[in-house]
Amino acid sequence: MIGLDPAETFRQEAAELLEKLEAALLDLGQRPGDAGLVDEAFRALHTIKGSGAMFGFDRVAAFAHDFETAFDLIRKGQIPAEPAIVGVALEAKDHIRELIDDPISTSEETGIRIVRSLQAFLIGRCAETPTVAGESAADAPGPAKAHGWSIRLSFAKHLLRNGSNPLALLDDLRALGPCEVEADAAAVPDIAAAFDLSDCLIAWKVSLRANCPREAIDDVFMFVAEEMELLVEPLGEVLANSPTAPETPAEAAPDQSDKAESGKRADGRNQTVRVQAERLDELMDRVGELVIAQARLSQLANAGSDLAIKAIAEEVERLASGLRDSTMGVRMVPMGSLFGRFRRLVHDLSRDLGKPVEFVTSGEDTELDKTMIERLADPLVHLIRNAIDHGIETPDARARSGKSTTGRIELAARYMGAQVLVSVQDDGGGLDTARIRAKAEEQGLIAAGAPMSEQEIHQFLFHPGFSTARAVSALSGRGVGMDVVKRTIEAMRGSIDVATVPGHGSSMTLRLPLTLAIIEGLLVRVGQSRYIIPVSAIEECIELTPAVEARAKGRNFLDVRGDLVPFLHLRQLFGADGAVDPFRKIIISRLGDIRIGLVVDQIIGSHQTVIKTLTKLHADAAMFSGATIIGDGSVALILDISQLFAVGQSQRDGQTTADAA
Repeated sequence: MIGLDPAETFRQEAAELLEKLEAALLDLGQRPGDAGLVDEAFRALHTIKGSGAMFGFDRVAAFAHDFETAFDLIRKGQIPAEPAIVGVALEAKDHIRELIDDPISTSEETGIRIVRSLQAFLIGRCAETPTVAGESAADAPGPAKAHGWSIRLSFAKHLLRNGSNPLALLDDLRALGPCEVEADAAAVPDIAAAFDLSDCLIAWKVSLRANCPREAIDDVFMFVAEEMELLVEPLGEVLANSPTAPETPAEAAPDQSDKAESGKRADGRNQTVRVQAERLDELMDRVGELVIAQARLSQLANAGSDLAIKAIAEEVERLASGLRDSTMGVRMVPMGSLFGRFRRLVHDLSRDLGKPVEFVTSGEDTELDKTMIERLADPLVHLIRNAIDHGIETPDARARSGKSTTGRIELAARYMGAQVLVSVQDDGGGLDTARIRAKAEEQGLIAAGAPMSEQEIHQFLFHPGFSTARAVSALSGRGVGMDVVKRTIEAMRGSIDVATVPGHGSSMTLRLPLTLAIIEGLLVRVGQSRYIIPVSAIEECIELTPAVEARAKGRNFLDVRGDLVPFLHLRQLFGADGAVDPFRKIIISRLGDIRIGLVVDQIIGSHQTVIKTLTKLHADAAMFSGATIIGDGSVALILDISQLFAVGQSQRDGQTTADAA
């Protein structure tokens, strides 16, 4: 088996560290006095520097070192983390990402400029920091320091095999000040005993006689903190205690606590495993094939009378169902991994447009298939950008309306049955429905005066080339973006709901299936062909009796508890042959706030549907989102509910126009 490329391993780990660094910096911009955030940012930066040097990314390590040196003044509390400094630090973080992704073409001058800008901020603020007469900045009050430290350290056996060097770490300790180092070989077995020469069995006792903070010692062992036991005590306290004095339980507690904590960290390291995404996709494909084979086995078993075969088929079905659920669970990713990406987007747009914006997220624990997460990123970027550019008013306009000068964007996710709802809501001025309609009439999309609901008018926002912006800007105005959003969401078998309250804001809600791999479907027959309807889109099923059809009077509208619901005859739509069944069924489906009925000849039953994409030869078959293989080995097409709704909508509009005439 071929191992992972070390450089690629570093890129993956660095990407996670950069996300943590960016999140800490953005939080620091809102809470400048939070020392925990400063430490978190510094740790991420320090780890990137060390790992970059280890994996040969020398430019990354050199730039991170300069960045770290400049940022250390903030860490030591000598200057505050002002928004301007955080802005330059975010730019530095972006430069590190560029150095990792494309080290050859990334300009070195850019890094020099960023470091100089950061240093200029820091030096300027240090000059403004008042000090007591005769006191230098180095003498300013800071963390409590000891006159020396007693250090006991031992490492995990596998440390040497991981490429770490304990002697180099001891040299780093010596750089802090004079050290007396004593090796402890008590754990080394007798020379006659067999043991692995690559095991790290030696511990050390160090007396560090330096006026340095405890944090400086922790920084030396930052990269191996989870692979060692470290006990640090002020040197004066250790010397005051007699070597022969009995150790009290209180004195022994720190050592035991450190060991327990180390054990917890060691256990935590084994709780997650990094797996390539391609392997998960391959596993999902294999599970899909297993589900298909299991369905065929169940059908053959039910057709016979052998009870043993039926029992085996039921057991295989139970195991396949459990394996399917477990595999789908592995592919599920929390929405928080996606939401965190947009904090920087909102921060930069707020700064560029001069609109203070508060970004709020909820439902980060809601999980969605990893493929859906990847496809959802670009649509959300467009929606958030439009919300800030078009929705949120300028501070002056908000003040005149009696609102807070700081706008609000809320990104939320929640479960709704077998779907996930992701919404982008702002508290801006709302959509101008009259203006949208006027623009649609101007472009010839609707006839002047044609009756349309507000929701139907709002759907013009997703029409290619449609824009209500009065001027083209760097962010919007060309009518490109929202149509891409709609196509992307519909390709994911989802839909978009638009809601607005004039003067109080708008909301865009994306309705998405949990996964694109395996879905619960309803198997139906139309003529001699069979089709799959996603269960998540089904509201109820009713029988189309001759009396019900007579009441419709040829209008293809059904009275469902007082609501008129249009319905489509799938036999006519698909050109099905054969005699019409006397007792057909209407499957009522819902897409957002709209309902439509689909008339089928027979409902066969539920079906675990493994989705197979259609080839390019079937690109024109817009009413189908894919296909699946059913128990007898034949193919059933999966209906695209959003496309059928479009057909039903046009049919309803035609019927309304005819009635008006």
